[in-house]
Amino acid sequence: MNKTTRIAAIALAVVVVVIGGGLFWYLRDDAPAAVSLESATESLSTSTGDSADEPASGGADDSAEPSDATAAPGPTVELPGAWSVDTKSGEFDFESATGTFAGFRINETLSEIGEATAVGRTGDVEGSIEIVDTTLSVAGFTVDLSTITTNDLGRDDKVQGALETDRFPSATFVLAEPVDLGADAAAGKPISVDAAGDLTIHGVTKAVVFPLEAQLVGSTIVIVGSLEISLADFGVVAPTAPIVLSVEDVAIVEFQLLLVKS
Repeated sequence: MNKTTRIAAIALAVVVVVIGGGLFWYLRDDAPAAVSLESATESLSTSTGDSADEPASGGADDSAEPSDATAAPGPTVELPGAWSVDTKSGEFDFESATGTFAGFRINETLSEIGEATAVGRTGDVEGSIEIVDTTLSVAGFTVDLSTITTNDLGRDDKVQGALETDRFPSATFVLAEPVDLGADAAAGKPISVDAAGDLTIHGVTKAVVFPLEAQLVGSTIVIVGSLEISLADFGVVAPTAPIVLSVEDVAIVEFQLLLVKS
């Protein structure tokens, strides 16, 4: 092999490595975990410095139950009243989503890689709720879809195009009927409820029922929820790319909300 041939071979190898590395970065499945009440309450306690109530001072009590060092603090405010999205506590990014956010996750099949999960999220969420006694009577939220980013920069423009955020920049959810939260909610215990309401995405409104998990932690209500939807039902066409063999029509809408007294 002469000098010119060797140089050409080395150059080709470098190009292959660079392209291969770029494709790996684009195709790697590094999707953040799905929302969960446990992780949300733990993140809240860490970011605000809250901790479980300390046992009373004095001698050991053999009859006492063992303490749970990771338990969320009990409520420090009354449950009834108006609550709004807390924009100050926690933070939002894909590495440490400890604040309020909303978004989606959807499965796709990639060339020579296989299945991967695309996740898009934004921390730009506004809204409020009203609780009377232990009943959620009013709730409404707005998500700025134009600020959604994904776990891969190569997907961002495709997602914005599919959602047509230049025409439909917001998604909304409005509660349609009251939800009984039960006595456990006021006591600061985790609860699971269904919330029926109207979900608007891409300018299309559909009646949905969101399964929710919630807990009053200190002075903050934490709510997480996720729901499978059909993109076609909302007039959304899944984005495509040369390396994407297929994208499921079913997406999961998910959110993590931190609410404080208004």
